[in-house]
Order: sequence, then structure tokens, then C-alpha cells
Amino acid sequence: MAKPQPVNPHLRPKRLIGYARVSTDDQVHDAQIDELRAAGCDRIYQEHGSGASRARPVLTRLLGELTTGDVLVVVRLDRLARSVSHLLSVIEDLEERGVHFRSIRDPIDTSTPQGMFSLQVLGAVAQLERALIAERTKAGIKAAKARGKLPGNPGLRERRPQAIKAVSQAREKRYLDELIVSAQTWLPVVRQLRPQHSWDNVVRVLNRRGHDWTVERLRRAVRRLVREKLAENELLGRSPRRAPEDHLMKLVAAIAIADPDLSLRDIAAQLDQMGERPARGGKKWQPSSVRHLLNEAHRFGLIRR
Repeated sequence: MAKPQPVNPHLRPKRLIGYARVSTDDQVHDAQIDELRAAGCDRIYQEHGSGASRARPVLTRLLGELTTGDVLVVVRLDRLARSVSHLLSVIEDLEERGVHFRSIRDPIDTSTPQGMFSLQVLGAVAQLERALIAERTKAGIKAAKARGKLPGNPGLRERRPQAIKAVSQAREKRYLDELIVSAQTWLPVVRQLRPQHSWDNVVRVLNRRGHDWTVERLRRAVRRLVREKLAENELLGRSPRRAPEDHLMKLVAAIAIADPDLSLRDIAAQLDQMGERPARGGKKWQPSSVRHLLNEAHRFGLIRR
């Protein structure tokens, strides 16, 4: 009898995940759901909210849960993004994680050459739009100077409270918008590690993955998402107090939780790159030292087997 051939994990069927956004709570049976089901979506996430709203908690959670090989499906592009730049930012992040994107009514499917071409056209349009805005802004400033007027907001120059408040609110909205767009790249790691691990260790793990956080900025970002009910309040809880000598154990546990596929040798290499000195002496970390710390982390309940 012939032996069964092993299944290549890279050939597993694609998982189609649908996202629908409806404007009011009354549209439970929105036609989007029918179209997404007809397209073969295994699961459908439904959000209630207007297109202008920056708060998309369901979308934020969905983007964080997608994994390599998944396909995010929407009925139309405007169901997902508020603008072309927002759309391109989301798709770029998905592509970096091996997740494809498809819009049923638009010629966008990042798993096909034609879909990628359409996406490149959208990118060119967004770039042209930014260039035209910059050109009009420069022309407006030049014309204002020619008329003897100073550029900028006169209310700000005169320190009017109403103008200052309006600018402050605009900055806060832009900050929240940027957080929501980027959250899928870092919030899942925070959820894995907090509050069992210190903010210092969370930042070190994130920055090893290409981020550029400080403890202060990360805590501020998480606090803002919690205030908007886009993240759990438990993330801000106090981490357990442990003796200073437990620092390496907690750091190794945090690295292992954030990326369970790392080998002992991989974790040792990360510790060397972080400049951490081995607990048992020596200049370089050995897999045996990492194993000892992981065993200790298991014993203290920081990670589960």
C-alpha cells in the first residue's frame, strides 16, 4: 500500500473572511451579507457605523486576527476604507503579513496580477491627489503674500481660544485615525503580553519586530484605544511584581509568547542582539540557558506549555 503523502501547509485552502459595514442598527440583513456569503466567505464580521466614523472596533479586531493565506473580502472599497490613502495603508499591511484582499464589485484582488495592477493605479491616483493638494496650498500661500496677508490661521496667530481648541481637536482626531490604522500591527502583541509582562519588555519585543516605540508612547496609545473602547481596560493593569533577577525570565517569556515559532537558538540570538548578558556568565547566549529560563517561566505561570 502506498504511503500517504504529507500535506504541504502552504497549499491549504484559502480562508475567505468577509467584512461588512452597515450604517444603522436596522440594517441587520444588509445585502452585503448575502453577497459575501455567495462569494464563499467562511466567516463574516459586521460593523455598524457611518463611513465618516474613525472608530471601527470590529475592523480593528478582524485585521489583527487575519493570518497568512487568508483573504479579506468586502463588497465595495468604501465599506472598508475612509479614503484612498487609508485603503492603501491597510492593504500594504495585509500584504506584508501574507494576507490578500478582494473587493467583489471593484477590480481589486491582490492575489492576481490584474488586481495588483488596479491597486497600483489607485496608488498613483493617491500620489497625484497629494501632489495637487500641495501645489494648491503653495499657490494659495503665494497669492496671500502678494495681497499682503500672512499665511496660516489668523485665529492661531491671535491666540483665539476657539481656534486653538479646533486645531487641538483636529490633531487628536488625526492621532486616533493613525492609531486605528496601525493597531493591527502591534495591538495583538500587547494583548498577548499585558499585563503579565512589563511595558519595558513589551516595547523591546515590538521594536525587535521593526517598530519604534517608547514605553511612554505605547502606554499613551493603549490608553487612548481603551478610552475609545477599542481595547480592553485590563491591558493597563499593573504587572506582577517580581524580584530584579527575574528580568531575564520575563523577557524570554515575552519573546516566546510574541512568536511561538522561534527556536531556542533564535531566542538566544535575539537576546545577544538586545545586548543582554547571559545569567550564567559568558559572552553569548546558549540554547540551554534559554531553555532553563523558559522552564522557570512555565513554573511561575508566565507561559503555558
